[in-house]
Amino acid sequence: MRADPRPTFVFVHGGSSNAKAWGPLQNELALLGHRSYAVDLPGHGDLADGPAAYYRHPQDTAALAAAPSPMSGVTLHDNVTHVVGVLDRIAPRGPVVLVGNSLGGLTISAVANAAPGLLHRVVYLSALCLSDPAMLTEPWDAVDDNLLDAAAARIAVPTDLPDPGVVRLNWRGAHADPELFAALKAAVMADATDHRFRLLLDSLDPDENYAVLEPAALVRADGWGRVPHTYVRLAEDRSLTPPVQDLMIRKADALTPHNPFDVHTLATSHIGYFGRPGLFAELLADLV
Repeated sequence: MRADPRPTFVFVHGGSSNAKAWGPLQNELALLGHRSYAVDLPGHGDLADGPAAYYRHPQDTAALAAAPSPMSGVTLHDNVTHVVGVLDRIAPRGPVVLVGNSLGGLTISAVANAAPGLLHRVVYLSALCLSDPAMLTEPWDAVDDNLLDAAAARIAVPTDLPDPGVVRLNWRGAHADPELFAALKAAVMADATDHRFRLLLDSLDPDENYAVLEPAALVRADGWGRVPHTYVRLAEDRSLTPPVQDLMIRKADALTPHNPFDVHTLATSHIGYFGRPGLFAELLADLV
């Protein structure tokens, strides 16, 4: 097999998301001549048997609250094993650039720790990058005036799920409440049209497992630190705000001063790659 010098971009989604969110960006990259693969993490997207009540119209909220979760028992290790399996198949064909957004940053960090030799570069699109154990247990020294926490609390579904880290959010419920729709859009994708945001809402999964916020997600100098890494700051992000992004960059650079982040800034929202994919495709293409 002859390796292609052009990279393949492998995308890892954020919380409550799945491979579908990367479709617009993948299309733009294809127009620029680049290959890509979008991962569904375990319990997400096509790999999930999600609660049927979430997709019915009208929704049965009692059934939604009682349904079991496809995230039950899923760990960060499961995410890493799945993504490394994908990389093992792609890497023999040429360089691999691993890209993550939001909560997906924890998985790409752990993957880079586990298999740095499979990666040409790791790219964080306003994604979590934890480099200090205190970041898991103590308040962060950054102004965090995000809009997502309050908006997400309004769509949280009370459940008796057996895994305490699993959270269920009724994203589709926002369609029936214009004020809630506007609040979520302001938090997640303010720079898109309402139509585009509706498409995003309908692509989201209800469940996410925040138990992946664990020590194995911390970047290590002897693994992740060997891989070139880029941070794409999103200056209009109201979910993972710029001060929080900048704090993560500074702390990671202190861990690997010999290999600091290559930092770029785009004036977009948290999920800007869905609403303005051409902008992100150009940046990624320039990186390689």
